Amino acid sequence: MNKKMNEELQALVDKATSGDKTALETLIVNVQDIVFNLSLRMLGTFADAEDATQDILLKMITHLSSFRGDSAFTTWVFRIAANHLKNYKKHMFAHYPLSFEYYGNDIENGKIQDVPDLTQNVEKDILAEELKMSCTNVMLQCLDMESRCIFILGTMFKIDSRIAGDILEITPEAYRQRLSRIRKKMADFLSEYCGEYGSGKCKCKSRVNYAIESHRLNPLRLDYMTATEIPIQTMIDVKNAMEDIYDLSRDFSFCKPYQSPERLKHLIQEFLDSTQLSIIQKS
Repeated sequence: MNKKMNEELQALVDKATSGDKTALETLIVNVQDIVFNLSLRMLGTFADAEDATQDILLKMITHLSSFRGDSAFTTWVFRIAANHLKNYKKHMFAHYPLSFEYYGNDIENGKIQDVPDLTQNVEKDILAEELKMSCTNVMLQCLDMESRCIFILGTMFKIDSRIAGDILEITPEAYRQRLSRIRKKMADFLSEYCGEYGSGKCKCKSRVNYAIESHRLNPLRLDYMTATEIPIQTMIDVKNAMEDIYDLSRDFSFCKPYQSPERLKHLIQEFLDSTQLSIIQKS
């Protein structure tokens, strides 16, 4: 980040901490999609990601005065978000942990042919696409929290190893080595089992009814298909202060970014309009 950009950003932060609502809204708007997408990949479901995003943005607001411009603002936000998410215990998969072994066994042995039609007149192709996005996101939950965070920062956000190491408090070398191992583990699983992103036998369309029966898919709530997708480059541009992005050749195209859901934006706006904001800023 050049000196002028740093000074402008610090001025915006100073205004926000002094009670300037417009400055605070600007900061939140610039990072809310980043925080939501990191939360979605770390926690596995839209509902849990929305709750965690609110918590993280609130934490960002209450700690805003501690930002001194020693790093990019997005790096500072990533650090707050990563630390919060790694210790987050309220999400569904904290209570029902997954493993690649369990996931693979379910693909191999799930009796998908025994399930009746449960699509409730929703087009099967739409349900299959929803399942594909959900399934690959849930697959990330097979990784431990630290590995999951490394994979998401490196694959989705393409963060430089020096900056990612700083966020996670590990060396850049350790980050690169772990990212390489985790990416291989993910790629090997996809190749063996997934027929959508690899050469496996699992096809989303054939598993739609099985997923509905096991409560992994709800035809009446299609979070991914109703979410507004944004270009991955937009996410990268938002954090353009992070330099020296290195190439990651394997394309994990299921890591699609989405706009923060409208209900989350409304909740954030309601908070900004409330009297709570001034109380928190003074605390």
